Formats: sequence, C-alpha cells, structure tokens
Amino acid sequence: MANGRADMAATTLALLAAAALCCGMAAAALPRVEHPARNDGTLSLLVVGDWGRGGTHNQSRVAEQMGRVGEKLGIDFVISTGDNFYENGLKGVHDQAFEESFTDIYTAQSLQKPWYLVLGNHDYRGNALAQLSPVLRKIDSRFICMRSFIVNAEIVDFFFVDTTPFQKKYWTHPGKHQYDWRGVVPRGKYIANLLKDLDEAMEKSTAMWKIVVGHHTMRSVSDHGDTKELLKLLLPVLKENGVDFYINGHDHCLEHISSRDSPIQYFTSGGGSKAWRGVFQPNKDKLRFFYDGQGFMSLQLNQEQAQFTFYDVSGNSLYQWSSSKTGSSQPSTYLDDEE
Repeated sequence: MANGRADMAATTLALLAAAALCCGMAAAALPRVEHPARNDGTLSLLVVGDWGRGGTHNQSRVAEQMGRVGEKLGIDFVISTGDNFYENGLKGVHDQAFEESFTDIYTAQSLQKPWYLVLGNHDYRGNALAQLSPVLRKIDSRFICMRSFIVNAEIVDFFFVDTTPFQKKYWTHPGKHQYDWRGVVPRGKYIANLLKDLDEAMEKSTAMWKIVVGHHTMRSVSDHGDTKELLKLLLPVLKENGVDFYINGHDHCLEHISSRDSPIQYFTSGGGSKAWRGVFQPNKDKLRFFYDGQGFMSLQLNQEQAQFTFYDVSGNSLYQWSSSKTGSSQPSTYLDDEE
C-alpha cells in the first residue's frame, strides 16, 4: 500500500498548484490532470458515490467488493461522484472523518490508485475548502479533489463539474443547513464562468470519448429526480459539444437512463453506503436499468468501445451495457442476481 501511494507522489505534487486555483472563481482554463492510458490504449476504472459514513450502512462491504473488482480489472483510478463525507462534510483538514471514512475503508491494494473526486451538497455543508486542500494529500496522496477540472486519459477526457452551486434551493431555502460558498459567490458569475470554461475545453478536446462527471442527477427516477437547473444550463453545453455520457451520484441508487432528445447516456452511481429503498418516480426518458440498493460501477474503455457494469454490495454483476464508436449501441444485458 505504501509503495502504491509513493508512486503517486510526483502526480500529487504536480496537482497542488492546479488545486489551489479551484479555491476561487472558475479560472480562465480548467485545471488539467494528465493520466495516460495503458500501453495497449485501454483504460479501466471504478465509480462510486455518496459513501463517507465511517464504514456504516454497508460502506465497508461496498469497499471490499470494489477492491475485488478493481483487482480483477486492474483499474487505473477511481472516480467519486461526491458526497464524500456525511452528514456535513469535513470540519477541517485535520478532521478524523477523512481517515475514518476514506483511508481506513478503501484499503485494498487495487484501490491504492488516484481517486478523482467532486464535491457534493453534503460536502458543501462542511468546510468545502478542506477537501480541496493539499494538506489532505499529505495524509493520503490518493485524494485528488477539485471543484471543476479535466482528467485527460488520451482516449477520453473526463470533465469534472462542480454542480452544487447550480441548485438554487441551496441558496434560497437552505433550511437548517449552512453551505460553504467561499470562492463561489456571486453564484451567477461563478456559473457563467464555469459554463464558458467547460464549453471552451470541450470544444478543444480531441479525445475519442467525452465524459462529464458531476454530483447531481441530470436525469433520475429516484428521490431527487431530474435537476432542472442542470437541464437548463449545463445540458445544452454537453449537447453542443458531443458529450457521450453524464455520470453522477446524489440519488442513492444505481441507474442507467437514455435521453430521448440526444445521444447522451446518464449513469447514476450513488450507492456507496446508505441506499434509498422503494423510491421510484419515472420520467420521460428511457429507463434502461434501476437498482435501489448499494453498489458501484466499473467502466472499461478503448478507442472503439465503452463498457459499463453495475455491481451490488455482494459483488454480483447486475447489469452490463456497452456503446461503440464504430456502430450503434449494443443491447443492454440484464442479470437477475439478487442482493
């Protein structure tokens, strides 16, 4: 484990300056991390969201299965779709919750790879700047969290988007919660700058695949449902620039939805710990898969194909779907494994 983290030291140091940019307004150019694909041009990763509960609510069981699948696939890195620490983010850079919910949980050798993370709404309820701080990387060098940034892996550009400021109710009706808006206000300017930066970066991208990662749902049939602010403001940028997939958390489930008005596919991986059982509210898009339990997702990519697989808390493969750049998407495959 120590050797794995030492191997990331150079990458971590290179990221410190870029991470500092994210503590303020959206920069003229989004921070960019280079993560080369393998020699054979392939890439393999895991996606998990809504997890940080000190191992409870089956977080530890999900982590164990992530380790097993990660070893089998030989993953290159892990993506977190946000809500990294419940219930109210981190108190500061020395909050023990960081190690109790991250370092001490994801201990498998296969998971000692970079973790690229976005902030969720629960993270904003604490000290949001703490998760962006280089101090956390000194504690665990895997943890690479920024507001919005790009991970370039040659065949794919991942565009990580800070979606929490988009949701207006957090600003106008926060209830008992307090949100850490340092570096974000004024909201309108922050969002306008971010959308401009994203549009410019996506337009310049020459990667075979373009994937956007955010915390909030864009399309969902679970508790939070569709996020109207993202559909109005962010989705047009994705459509204009030929984005292939939008990956998110926020709803505590696993799901795949196909848009009826664009080629974009929506994947929710928010089953990292506490799940929401029995919540289902259909929308107008095509629901391909929905599972209201805990689990995570894998993604395997090459120049021609992207393959998604959802796993449950016991490591069973629940659903597989693939998309090809040389032809039409392949039919979905449903597997009837029970939890």
